[in-house]
Amino acid sequence: MKIAIVGSGGREHALGWKLSQSPGCTGLYFLPGNGGTSQLGTNIPVKVNEISRLVETIRDLGIGLVVIGPEEPLVLGLADELRKKGIPAVGPDSWCSQLEGSKSFAKAFMQRHQIPTAGYRIFYHQDRQELERFLHASAYPLVMKADGLAAGKGVIIPTSYEEASEAVRLYFDNRQFGSAGTTLVIEEFMAGEEATLFVLTDGIRWKLLPVAQDHKRIGDGDTGKNTGGMGAYAPAPVVDDHLLKQIEQTIVKPTIEGLASEGHPYNGILYVGLMITPEGPKVVEYNVRFGDPECQVEMMLVESDLLPVMTGIANFSLPDQIQIKPGYASVVVAAAAGYPDEYEKGNRIRFDGADSDHRVIFHAGTQLSDNGVVTSGGRVLNSCAYGPTLEESLKAAYDHLKTVSFEGMHFRHDIGKKGLNRLI
Repeated sequence: MKIAIVGSGGREHALGWKLSQSPGCTGLYFLPGNGGTSQLGTNIPVKVNEISRLVETIRDLGIGLVVIGPEEPLVLGLADELRKKGIPAVGPDSWCSQLEGSKSFAKAFMQRHQIPTAGYRIFYHQDRQELERFLHASAYPLVMKADGLAAGKGVIIPTSYEEASEAVRLYFDNRQFGSAGTTLVIEEFMAGEEATLFVLTDGIRWKLLPVAQDHKRIGDGDTGKNTGGMGAYAPAPVVDDHLLKQIEQTIVKPTIEGLASEGHPYNGILYVGLMITPEGPKVVEYNVRFGDPECQVEMMLVESDLLPVMTGIANFSLPDQIQIKPGYASVVVAAAAGYPDEYEKGNRIRFDGADSDHRVIFHAGTQLSDNGVVTSGGRVLNSCAYGPTLEESLKAAYDHLKTVSFEGMHFRHDIGKKGLNRLI
């Protein structure tokens, strides 16, 4: 079967790496791909938001399965358009994709289906006076979120009225998040520890992958600005088997069944961002695709052939069993100088090591040039490794990271520290 993977990040490289191992895979196409995916298949230069071109290209290639990596094409209706052409796709329709595309849509959905989450208020650009009164009367900290897609960077957590007022200026006046920030969702602050659960579902049945933990801040000790993610590991010990069953019953089940009851069965990957609070697990956010870099560790832990799993999702026939490797997987992200602000591009990347089954460099912001592989994005490379223990997995990921280098390369040195502390 010919498989198309839409996207250009480390997530898409990892999906391609895993799918390429399937005996049923006869060809891989990445739209548009990156400097690493070209080693697994064919890169096709088409933007992920060019829906008509994507559908036309995929149809002309005779693709048997499409796996959609990023959120933007899902929100724009790529899965809908592919299904209209009879092309199986892994990814929810545009209605379900509003769970990520609109924070206010997601909060209203959770409210309708009694899914535990933080209390919230919604404010529009024209509601400034009402918003000012609300901010004056509020207890801090608060959580402020741009309603639309903001590449994982649309959240500000003010600890005072003054900080909240400055945040409002960034959202509404400076338009720092563009049209995504013209509607503002303000939530109560939830104290606890975050974790991420990935649900594979055909809209009726579902399977849970190991709980992961991401590291969003740029600096060690969770300091500095938010990023798309600087590292991850799984399984995360913050969620034990008992708690996972509770999450499945109180969050996963009502989410999948709620979407189906509203006429939109969800077939794809559902990302449930969780806060483990003293009152129990609550939803921080939904995403409608694999996280990046969490996908990379999940791909290293899935032992089953991924192709039947993905075709099962697309065709409403999810397999009964998905085998997960015992042990742990970790990933460390190497970023370009300046990231998450303006960052350097075009720096040549040096590779001094070789990948193995348990140690892989996944490419993200890279591209091929006459000068070899060069940096082209903020998050450049992902060093991913498997190990029988979390400590061994992390050590292997950091050791393998030493085999790559480029000017200005930086990374966090404390990925997995929370997990290690819990396991002591």
